[in-house]
Amino acid sequence: MTTGSLSTSNRSAIAVFAWGVPNWCKAQPQAPRTSGCGGENPSSVEKPSDTPTFAYVTNGIDPFWDLCAAGVRIAEKEFGVQCEVLMPPKGVVDQKRMMEAMLAKGVDGVAVSPIDAENQTPFLNEVGQNTILITQDADAPKSDRLVYIGTNNYKAGRALGGLVKKAIPEGGEVMIFVGRLEQLNARQRRQGVIDELLNRPMQKLDQVKFDPVDASDLKAEGSKYIVLDTRTDNFDKAKAKSNAEDSMTKYKNLKCMVGLFAYNPPACIDAIREANKQNQIKVCGFDEQDATLQAILDGNAHGTISQQPWEYGYESIKMLKSIHEGKQPDAQYFELPFLVVDRSNVEEFWAKKKEMAALGKQQ
Repeated sequence: MTTGSLSTSNRSAIAVFAWGVPNWCKAQPQAPRTSGCGGENPSSVEKPSDTPTFAYVTNGIDPFWDLCAAGVRIAEKEFGVQCEVLMPPKGVVDQKRMMEAMLAKGVDGVAVSPIDAENQTPFLNEVGQNTILITQDADAPKSDRLVYIGTNNYKAGRALGGLVKKAIPEGGEVMIFVGRLEQLNARQRRQGVIDELLNRPMQKLDQVKFDPVDASDLKAEGSKYIVLDTRTDNFDKAKAKSNAEDSMTKYKNLKCMVGLFAYNPPACIDAIREANKQNQIKVCGFDEQDATLQAILDGNAHGTISQQPWEYGYESIKMLKSIHEGKQPDAQYFELPFLVVDRSNVEEFWAKKKEMAALGKQQ
């Protein structure tokens, strides 16, 4: 089965769509987000009986998922399917409820980013018994999902660790910030950062050995870096910022903050700016929020890892359609590329993002 990345023309189309997600796709902050093709309420859309229907389920509400949704919309049109994008606002309970609703509607397939894969496995297996189940962004390898689509988060974590080394080549103390460590992708990213900073050997993705989540003051002979701690915030952005503030208070020699979820770098950047420590503490992170890109441009952040999220949506729907047609995946893991964004390419990257946003709004 051909499951390669998008062609240049399709990639451009997705970029246009990604930055112009219509207002009807954007729910209020405290409401579950759902969206369907054609700009209609998916629950009221009548579809031909032979049109496959798929659900793309995120792990929360975030601009990152708007970009993924853009890929879903392009795939809908290209492959002649109907999709709903579901963004649970309150974690595991909402995610489970949304998938149960999709099963009740007879959806033909689900692509989900599990919030707590270990504890969700029994439920995911129930989903997999009733429809096509794949995971995207975060995996649930012990479940009966047919394939996982996403970044090699361990490898991306090591690339992020490489950015830290360039940001503070003299070495120093590093803090890691993340929403949750129950998600496998978060643990893989964290471990990649730690292994890179401590000059450990590269691990295979399916055999990664993790340091304890409460491990602190991690160091290694021959390494100039100390990983002080990992702070979680459970997707609470105010908590994310207070975690950064508390770290600056506790660790006077802190040199770099590493944010593993999209909102973590901006939270760190805000805390550092308010403490007037832009010249003392650097920031490296994941994803492409504007505050992160601006900080890179200003020299207050060294770089970020972009997962090119539109690929998640597009490839997930492409895979579901292929399996629905009876074609089995060639492997259980389909790796998507990531992009390192730093001072050398941030202007070009951001200009393209802004251009795509403007083009998308014209649709």
